Amino acid sequence: MNMYKSNPKDWKKFAKFDPHRYTRNLVDEGNGKFNLMILCWNTAQASSIHDHANSHCFLKVIEGHLNEELFDWPENEEIHLMEPIKKSRLDLNEVGYMSDELGIHRIENPSHTDNAVSLHLYCPPFDECQTFDQFTGHKRSAEVTFWSKFGKRTPFGKEQSKKK
Repeated sequence: MNMYKSNPKDWKKFAKFDPHRYTRNLVDEGNGKFNLMILCWNTAQASSIHDHANSHCFLKVIEGHLNEELFDWPENEEIHLMEPIKKSRLDLNEVGYMSDELGIHRIENPSHTDNAVSLHLYCPPFDECQTFDQFTGHKRSAEVTFWSKFGKRTPFGKEQSKKK
């Protein structure tokens, strides 16, 4: 991932944006061993604070830049504000890594004028993770879905549930 220099000709057909949320666009299923995807971030969009379900995440910024906030795992069920323990910025062609051993995190496109795009490799793939409320520290399970697969929009809502 470190050696690859972003070339929009390689990934533009997989980059699908949504005006209301960032998108996860599957590029390759890796024979069930990994998921390679393009994440598209409109201006000021962010993920929730989340874990990686015991998966390793390698990411590369291929357009724009992203901010990452790293958090410690909540220690108990008491209500408390989650404060970031580290903040970093990833610029074009920079690579990052995340795993549950490092903590939990949130990614955001801080720009109010430019979109961002990132390339992610998750090994092993996962379809559910934990998200965390920053103001209480409480967690909940969340299904992770793809906005598109292999460059084509996936069904959503009731249609997607019927296909399971």
